[in-house]
Amino acid sequence: MANQIATFFKTQPGGNQVENVANHLTDFWDPRMRQQLRNYVDQGGEGLDDIAIGAARMIA
Repeated sequence: MANQIATFFKTQPGGNQVENVANHLTDFWDPRMRQQLRNYVDQGGEGLDDIAIGAARMIA
């Protein structure tokens, strides 16, 4: 799902895709989902889009 969100924001104007994805994750994802994503990134994040990885590193 994080890759789908990243793909969507790639089509939007501006150069702040990582920040936009991070904001979306913060606004719409349950804290447990965000934690699972961060854990996955910490384990290497295999298969994740670079934008999704950057966003995961930004969220709390």
